Amino acid sequence: MNKYHFEDLQNTVAVVTGGSGGIGLSIVDALLHVGVKVAIINRNSVSAEKALTSINANRSKAFAISADVLDAVSLASAKEQIKNSFGEVDFLINCAGGNSPKATTPAEWITEKNVGNKQETYFGLNVDDMKSVFELNLFGSMLPTAVFSEEMVQRKKGVIINISSVSSFSPLTKIPAYSASKASINNFTQWLAIHFAKTNVRVNAIAPGFFLTAQNRFLLVDEKTGKYSPRAEKIINATPMGRFGETEELQGAVLFLLSDLSKFVTGIVLPVDGGFTAYSGV
Repeated sequence: MNKYHFEDLQNTVAVVTGGSGGIGLSIVDALLHVGVKVAIINRNSVSAEKALTSINANRSKAFAISADVLDAVSLASAKEQIKNSFGEVDFLINCAGGNSPKATTPAEWITEKNVGNKQETYFGLNVDDMKSVFELNLFGSMLPTAVFSEEMVQRKKGVIINISSVSSFSPLTKIPAYSASKASINNFTQWLAIHFAKTNVRVNAIAPGFFLTAQNRFLLVDEKTGKYSPRAEKIINATPMGRFGETEELQGAVLFLLSDLSKFVTGIVLPVDGGFTAYSGV
């Protein structure tokens, strides 16, 4: 019965990339509360240190390391630091990711009004800008996985969780690079889960719906009035539960996928979205 309280996670070691962001930090907080030792990997270790302070993390159980998820050398160095401090890594959660304004289209549709305005539509997209989003989201998950999973495979024990998005199932307007790169996360998750299946290393993903965080709040809420933006209203109307998620509502899914409660679960992408992906709009 102990597994139902996540005792099986106590004194294990987890690496969380991008752990100082809203979703990442909530995951770190949950891990620490069930006794997991956590190493946050961020390009900016100062912001990660501040994040750990904000949740009153026990500094003997958590620390931040400066490394770039697109730099194998810095990741290898981080791995050695973690091994020296905490021991072998049991879990990897790939939270690092994001979008670029340059890889978006201001217009949702091409209409008679904007058909000749390349900057408003698909025709204004730049391949290099699109690549940067793919590199961060896809390769920024693949490279840490390559670095941290090798020992898991050798020990035949470990869990990897990738962070996808509801936009991976059905792309959102305006954000083609982000949606496509998150769809690639789903495919990579399934592929790697099969590749690792005989080694007892499980690979799954979580697809968050819409959560108000420091990063996206200004896009969804008017700073002056506090009211939802038109895009936010569309999101709420398409979410059957009629609200944005709280980052804490991702914690249960993460703990479940890490624990032995899900030891026969691999290769899934679990939406946590208030019904967004299930709703047809009718």
